[in-house]
Formats: sequence, C-alpha cells, structure tokens
Amino acid sequence: MDMAEIYHGSNVKVERPKIQITGYSKDFGYGFYCTDIEKQARRWAMTKRPEHIVSVYDYFEDESLERKVFPDMSEEWLDFIVACRRGIDHPYDIVEGPMADDQIWDYVEELVQGRISREAFWVLVKFKYPTQQIVFCTDRALESITFKRSFSL
Repeated sequence: MDMAEIYHGSNVKVERPKIQITGYSKDFGYGFYCTDIEKQARRWAMTKRPEHIVSVYDYFEDESLERKVFPDMSEEWLDFIVACRRGIDHPYDIVEGPMADDQIWDYVEELVQGRISREAFWVLVKFKYPTQQIVFCTDRALESITFKRSFSL
C-alpha cells in the first residue's frame, strides 16, 4: 500500500472531508478534490475568500477501490471530462488526472459546440502548466485519507 501527501486548497481548514453533491459538476464529477502538487493547492486556496487555507493529508492507496487514472491529457480524458461536466455519473471511487482549468474548459466548450476541431483543441492546451487532481468520489474513498495539518497563506 503506497502513501503520499496530498493537498486541498480552500477558505477553511478541512479536517473531515465530505462529498459535496451540490452546485455544478466539475472535471471528474462530484467529490472532494485534492492534488499532490502543493503549489496548485496554494493557487486553489488563493481564489477563496476571506481566508486562504491549504489542508494536508496522508493518502493511503487502497487497492480495493475502483480507480480511474489519466496519466496525461488524452482523447479518453477529454471525453470523460465532457461527460462529467454535463452531469453524467461514473462508477469510480477515485479519479486522478490533469485538470481542465477555466481556460481549458472554454476550449472544451468551443470543441463541443463545433467552433474548433479536436486538433485545434490539442494545439491550444499543449502549452498549459502541469496540473494534477485526485478526486475522492465516495465516502469509502475518503477513508483512504487522513488529515495531518493545515496552513494559512
């Protein structure tokens, strides 16, 4: 069983993460979003008001959980994000892979509406900085993380 340190950027310390099934669906559907890139969690936290807090967790990989991992942006990743952003459920406990930030999502919308081709989409996104998100989609998946600490920015 592998262990890693992961981060969640928010406006509050999150000692007991929960699956929030409200608002709009995100890249990998509803869930608790983390990253293994501290700088990215800091960026997430800086978008929140009034506080900017990063919560840190130990993540123990549980082989019994259903996981979907996208090592990089791919056609399959793109189709998965489009489906999730449209509210289509998936069967996974945990989904990992690059994130489609607001700019990339704008390109996805352009693609879906037929204003750009898939080839143009890939040209536009290839220069984005690396990102990574780990989404815990079920309560059972949340059992694989343990709160360690938090810090304010």
